[in-house]
Amino acid sequence: MKIRRFNPETDTEASYQEYPLEIGASERVLDGLEYIKDFIDGSLAFRRSCGHGVCGSDAMVINGKERLACKTLIQEIAELDGAVVTIEPVRHFPVQRDLMVDQSAFFASYRRVSPFLINDTLVESGKERVQTQIQRQTFDNETNCILCGSCYSACPVLDVNSQYLGPAAIVQASRFVNDSRDEGLGPRLAVLNDSNGVWACDNRFDCTRVCPREIKVTKTINLMKRKITKQLESRKA
Repeated sequence: MKIRRFNPETDTEASYQEYPLEIGASERVLDGLEYIKDFIDGSLAFRRSCGHGVCGSDAMVINGKERLACKTLIQEIAELDGAVVTIEPVRHFPVQRDLMVDQSAFFASYRRVSPFLINDTLVESGKERVQTQIQRQTFDNETNCILCGSCYSACPVLDVNSQYLGPAAIVQASRFVNDSRDEGLGPRLAVLNDSNGVWACDNRFDCTRVCPREIKVTKTINLMKRKITKQLESRKA
């Protein structure tokens, strides 16, 4: 494993360190990292939590592509004995140390879209806001997001525009906008209908290709553009 290392307390720039490792084809990249951490180099820093592709904390760039270390099998990225697996931190995030990144800006964008149900209509005491199964299914795609940041890392728009809201935040906004119980598109328009909001996306599909939960990210963003356009046209009518 060839790992990009950087410690801001001691390093002026990043470098790569190689760790020879015997590991089975059916083992995961996370297993290799944990072995290195436990038995070879305890100074290696990376995040992990559930280890089952649910928390999204171990997103990394593995052999040039955003992946979850806990879901990536060695046989998927190293076909032959002696193969080199290169591991780097996700892009567009400030590196805190080695494979650990500062997610502050990412979650600041997430909070800007009000990722919660907005509905001020009063309901009768003891009653719930019900919806049909079909209404529930309209936002199934978006509920799969685990906020791992893979789409944010892969997005080419952020290469040139660091102010872009980012695909993950738009997916989260869409999850609630498409909820039949939500009345929050209007309050969210100021953020979404902006040159750094949905309109900054130029349909490269990189976000969709790397999503570990197979969310149709680009399609979701385009559908949000249509919904915003429809909302603005209804206001003019």
